[in-house]
Amino acid sequence: MANGTTVKVVCRALLAMGLVSRAFAQNAGQSPPVVPAPGQAHIPPNTRVIEGVVHDANGAPFSGAIVLLKDTKTLQIRSYITQQDGSYHFYGLSTDVNYQVRAQSNDMTSPGKLVSVFDSHKFIKVNLKLKDKKKPYPK
Repeated sequence: MANGTTVKVVCRALLAMGLVSRAFAQNAGQSPPVVPAPGQAHIPPNTRVIEGVVHDANGAPFSGAIVLLKDTKTLQIRSYITQQDGSYHFYGLSTDVNYQVRAQSNDMTSPGKLVSVFDSHKFIKVNLKLKDKKKPYPK
């Protein structure tokens, strides 16, 4: 019985070695994966990141504002609630789409800013400043 068990173990080991060597052979000639520098996130090809800080009218970071990101191709809107320091981010955005970004909170809003397909940066910083919404003229 011990001899049969030994044969099974040896066969499994040889099979595993064969699979591992096959995997290495398939990757031969390919460049190793790109490892991002410390402190830098990996951005997949054909994607980008839009990030920034929302400020109030006095220039202080604004926590809890809603940042709206509009895909101008599909008209889909994504939202993000700003962090304690007023920061926000949107990851995995297509480089083939224009995006419009704006922030709002209660009776304040920021002007919309366009991020163009012609901006080739992977990380795009868009800071937004909240202002009081325009009140309609009295009748």
